This record gives sequence, structure tokens and C-alpha cells, in this order.
Amino acid sequence: MSVVQTESETAIRPAVTTARRSAATKLISRILSTWMARIGAVLLLAIILAAIFAPVLTPYDPLVGDMGDMIMPPTLQHPFGTDELGRDILARILYGARISLIEGFFPVIVAIVIGAPIGMLAGYVGGMTDRVIMRFIDVLLAFPGVLLAIVIVSILGPGLFNALIAVAIYTIPIFARLARGATLSVVNEPYIEAAKLIGMSHARILRLHVFPNISSTLFVMATLRVGLAILTASSLSFLGLGAQAPSPEWGAMLANGRSYILIAPHMVIFPGLAIVILVLALNFFQNGVRLALDPKAAI
Repeated sequence: MSVVQTESETAIRPAVTTARRSAATKLISRILSTWMARIGAVLLLAIILAAIFAPVLTPYDPLVGDMGDMIMPPTLQHPFGTDELGRDILARILYGARISLIEGFFPVIVAIVIGAPIGMLAGYVGGMTDRVIMRFIDVLLAFPGVLLAIVIVSILGPGLFNALIAVAIYTIPIFARLARGATLSVVNEPYIEAAKLIGMSHARILRLHVFPNISSTLFVMATLRVGLAILTASSLSFLGLGAQAPSPEWGAMLANGRSYILIAPHMVIFPGLAIVILVLALNFFQNGVRLALDPKAAI
């Protein structure tokens, strides 16, 4: 009997693997089904590769300048020009892409890891637990996101890590409320009731049945919030509350270049364009993800 089962499992396993690959291929095809998603994916991939291979793409150190090349306009030697300390702006943007990507993904990942379980618990348990959790979430959501982030950074102190924590904290309630609403839509489904009847633990139900059925909703929101997290973190750096000098963070570069905007506009134009292109790429890509994962969306 065991030999037959082993042979059956061996025969089934390749078929399962093939089916999973086919499903993944179909999902990617659906995500890239619109021109906006394709453009967003290409731009996002280009930015990620530029951040990874920054040392190969530029010979300059983003933190070291040449006092003889201060505030130079774009040239063949320095395609994006130099700043007030003679640092190559292209090098600073390439290395700064690493920081901006961290600013986008780190707070969102933290917010999902913390906020989603809180929202799932509130929606699944209900009653007083739901009311207490949601009232606390409502208090946090009552504050504008950037204002709450500024307050948190003011308490923790300026710095890139504290800015990331602040953005994550104000993003947590968004995912908590979203997870709670999505959980309420599936918690009374027959398969949940069946899992309870056979004695499955609540934690196991949440992990195996609730979360997989709401994960697409969370992922769609995550792709949208990454761009907003980058904008918020860049805003904090622009205000002097985020990344500190000499870090090549794009928001900090904007803040530094505004003093020279009349005599060296390239110090503001290129970091600003970098932020716009990255956020635009994420928003374009999010459009494809939404169309692929939202069953109500027309493709």
C-alpha cells in the first residue's frame, strides 16, 4: 500500500509543479496585460537594476566631491551635473535609489506584518475585541498621515530609520482596517464553518483559510502604498526629519538643492524627476496588479 502511495505521489508531484508554474505564468500575463502595467514594470525593473549596479554604472563616490567641480551644469563627464560640494548628482541618484526603494518597501512590509493580523483578529473574533481594536485604529486614522509621521519623528528624533518607523506606524491602521473588512467578507463562508466543525484551531483557520482569501486584497493595497510611502519618507527628508546629510536620499537632495535653484536648477530637477518616475512606475504597475487580482475589475 505504501509503495502504491509513494508511486502515486511521485507521479502527481510534477503535475502539481507544472500547474503552479502555469498559474504563475497566467498571473504575470494578466498583470502585464495593460500598457500602463508594462511601462511601470519596465521602469521599476530599470530602477532596481540601477540601484543594484550603481558602482558599475558610475565611477564616482556619492559622498565624495571635488571642490574644483562645484555646481557644474550637466556635461559629458557629469551627465546630471554636480552639487555645491562637487559631488556627482548622477552617482547620488543611483545610490539614492537604494534608499528610496527601502523607504517604499520596508514600511509597507512592516505595516502588513503587524496590521493584517490585527485586522484579521478583529474581524474574526468580533464583539468587544473588534470594537476596542477598531476604535484605536480610528483614532490613528483621524490624523493625516504625513502629520502623524512628523509627530512620531519629532518624538523619536530625525533620521532615516526613525522616518521609516514613522511611515510604518501610520500605515499600519490602513492595513488593519482593510484586513478587518476583507475578513468580515469571508468569515461566515461555509468552508470556515466546516473548518470549525472538524475542530480546527482558530489560529489555523486564520492562517490556512482566512489569510489566503484576503491576501490578494492586501497585495493590491501594498503596491499602491509603496509609492505613497516613498513620497512621505522623501517629504520627511525634505523637511530635515528623515535621512541626514551626506546621505544621497532624493528628498534630502531636493531640500539641499532648493538654495541653489536659481543658479543651478539641475540640483533640483534631477532628484525631483527621479522621485516622480519611481512613484509613477509603481502606480502604473499597481494598475496591472489591481486588474489581475481584483475579480470585479474588467480586463
